[in-house]
Amino acid sequence: MDTEAQPTQRDRSSRPSDSETISDPEGREGRSRFALAARLTERVAAWLPGGRISLTLLVLLVFLLLLNTFVVRPFEIPSGSMESGLRIGDRVLVNKLAYRFGADPRRGDVVVFDGTGYFGEADYIKRVVGVGGDQVVCCDKQGRIQVNGRSVDESTFLYPGDSPSTVRFDVVVPDGTLFVLGDHRSASSDSRDHLGSPGGGMIPVGDVVGRADWIVWPSAHWTRLHRADAYARVPSTEGAHG
Repeated sequence: MDTEAQPTQRDRSSRPSDSETISDPEGREGRSRFALAARLTERVAAWLPGGRISLTLLVLLVFLLLLNTFVVRPFEIPSGSMESGLRIGDRVLVNKLAYRFGADPRRGDVVVFDGTGYFGEADYIKRVVGVGGDQVVCCDKQGRIQVNGRSVDESTFLYPGDSPSTVRFDVVVPDGTLFVLGDHRSASSDSRDHLGSPGGGMIPVGDVVGRADWIVWPSAHWTRLHRADAYARVPSTEGAHG
């Protein structure tokens, strides 16, 4: 009689083979959500006049509205005050995020701002010449504008034949505001012309819509707008004017 214990054979039927499909609840859930979204899209498209075409246009419109509200905004140049760099009818893209995360406008930036209560009931585009704490003076012996005692050569963007300013001034820019000028000085109503108005011609930083970064129309004018480096050597305000 054979009394030797026989090895127990395990039931392998409970162990999945390599060829068996393993359950994937996350995959099924993802596919289920996709199918639900697809069904919802089909229902909305069926409800809208024009079907999928109308739905596509609606989604595009919402995207453009969000883009215009939070990221960039087109702005049409209304006058010749920023010639010859920006001409009447040019469209620029205004970067609305440029000053949203702790950054402030800098000298040389071209900015769009709401002039309500300061310049007029409209948006304006000008170049930043002075920031909070700066002393801006017109003019030195060569007729150049001075910022914190440093004469600035604006010839690279100033309208040909224009002087930096025919209006004499000596102002200190309050903190949180900007002193702005047009590049076509003889055709620009800017901070110089509002020194006696509410706010003294200064623009609150909070009223700045954004920085003009691109000319996008007409296509022949397409270009990137860079910060003017004419102000790069202007010293800090600390001790500049006592």
